[in-house]
Formats: sequence, structure tokens, C-alpha cells
Amino acid sequence: MKNLLLILLAAFLAAGCQKKEEMTITQTETITMPAAEEPTPSVPEPATAQVTPTAPASEPTPAPAAPAAAEFKTFYVYADKNSPDNHFIPSGYMGDYSDITLVPDAMENPHAGTTSIKITYSNKASNGARWAGIYWQQPANNWGSQENAGFNIAGATKLTFWARGEKGGERIEEFKMGGISGMFSDSGTAGIGPVVLTPEWTQYTIDVSAKNLTYVIGGFAWSTNLDVNPDGCTFYLDDIRYE
Repeated sequence: MKNLLLILLAAFLAAGCQKKEEMTITQTETITMPAAEEPTPSVPEPATAQVTPTAPASEPTPAPAAPAAAEFKTFYVYADKNSPDNHFIPSGYMGDYSDITLVPDAMENPHAGTTSIKITYSNKASNGARWAGIYWQQPANNWGSQENAGFNIAGATKLTFWARGEKGGERIEEFKMGGISGMFSDSGTAGIGPVVLTPEWTQYTIDVSAKNLTYVIGGFAWSTNLDVNPDGCTFYLDDIRYE
């Protein structure tokens, strides 16, 4: 009996210890349970500045280029006999005009084309002047008396021509353009000389780059005299033109 009581007491104590252990474990778990993690406060994103894109500064529109000056077209006084490019008329005979013979369609060795101008000065002083010459005029026989008659050759920089003497040594005192006076005169004049010719074709140039060529009635001229050509002279002209 005594043994039975001891067994029951031992069993009771064992049961009590086990319950106490469970309570301790439960209490420990409750105490050691980690605290609920507080939510991390949200940090507001920085406001983005609204930037309005600036249009690039427009470059100034370049001014339109000035129209190029029209290129000067060659303006012939004489190209060939009956050429549609010819301008001016060899009508202005001067001085001893009776001593001059002009052939506009000479075929003896022209410089270009099929013809050239042949001029003979006989040196007889038939009109008592002792000199002679010819103007190519617009229109014929215009010595500055006709209004609105001249050619506008503005833009030309030179008057060129080819010349040769029949023998060589012929002396022309002056080759020129312009210089006709009168109520409606030439707007400008220029020339070269004296010129001693050779038997070979040679090109000569009269500079007109600084001349007023807006009204030209005397497109080309030559003159000589008996003192420098005691035996007279014969010479040739070809390709007379403004460039």
C-alpha cells in the first residue's frame, strides 16, 4: 500500500513538472516573440520640375543674293561683209575724203571669215585738208544731230580689232571710238595711236572699261595724214568688236 502511494505521488509530481515546463515554454515564446516590424515611412519622391524645352534660336535668314550682272555679249562693229552682227555704218568720211577708198568685202587674206575691210588713202590732199579718216556711225552720217540714235554698249571693257598693212610701215595716227560732238553727242571716247602696221595681222585693244558707253554713235574711227604717209597707204581691218 505504501508502495502504491509512492508510485502515485511520483506520477503526480511528474505530471506537475511537465505542465510547469509547458507553461514556461509558452510564456517564453510569448515573451521572446519579436515585435511587429513597424512600416517604414514612405519618403515622397522629389517633385520633378516641369521644364519647357526652349526652341533653338533661329538663325537670321540670309538676304537674297543680288542678281548677277548679265554677262556682256560681244558687240561687233564689223564681223564679215553683210553679217547680221555688224553695227554702225562707215559713213563719216573726214578731211580729204576724196582720197579715201573703202572696200567692205576684200577677200585678200582676211583675218577671219571670208572678208575684211580694205582702205586706201591716196594722199593727194584733194580737199586741201592734208589728212583723212572715217567714222563708223549710228545711224549713217550722224554727227550728233539725231536724238535717241546711239547704242548702249555699257558693260564692255575693251574695243578690239585686227589690222595689217599692205606692205608694212603704214602709220595710222589714231584708232578711236566716240568723240562725236553735237546736240546728241557720244557719251564717252577713247583711243590709241599712233600705230605703225606690219604685213601680219595684229590685234589691237582700246581700253573702255572706265568710259561711259551708254550712248555711242561713233563706234569706231581711224585717221592719218600725208606727212606720215608721203606715198599714201593701204591697210586692212577685221573683227572690230566690243568685248
